[in-house]
Amino acid sequence: MEILVTIFFSYLCGSIPFGLLLTKFFTGKDVRKIGSGNIGATNVLRTGNKFLALGTLLLDVSKGYVPIVMTKILFPELIQVSALMTFLGNIFPVWLKFKGGKGVATYLGILIALSSVLSILFIFTWLIVSLIFKYSSLSSMFSSLTVLVVYGLKDKAIKAINPNIGFDNDFTFLLFVFFILMSEK
Repeated sequence: MEILVTIFFSYLCGSIPFGLLLTKFFTGKDVRKIGSGNIGATNVLRTGNKFLALGTLLLDVSKGYVPIVMTKILFPELIQVSALMTFLGNIFPVWLKFKGGKGVATYLGILIALSSVLSILFIFTWLIVSLIFKYSSLSSMFSSLTVLVVYGLKDKAIKAINPNIGFDNDFTFLLFVFFILMSEK
């Protein structure tokens, strides 16, 4: 029963299309008919409303953060299930015929809940790449790849130093899945 609660709660949290809801409510526009057609903060910014874009970003980060924290408290053994279902809810929301966003802000919320160091790495990398190349999607892909590689190398280094220390291969795999899904959208 715990796994079903985790799956449904996480998926439903992740599937809330805040970008669509905010632009519809405050401007009457459908963000899916603007710019890239995406429902995320970057495309909401294309409506010309920075406050709606910031609101979308913060709400999308929170919808990644909240289910992970709740799962940590209630069912800590199901954290990875919660993270995956939250992310899948964002990119495949049932409310929008399974056509959602790229999941970048939701991914960041998941990272913040799981690791402050990895989330800072993601933000720092995203900002640097964005300043250099001026493309949010490139920044997101490069940043998620950086988090994956750094986490993977960290595990290899720890194992080389002390083979008796266990590490979580499942989390590395989960980061890989997130990277692939964000790169495909």
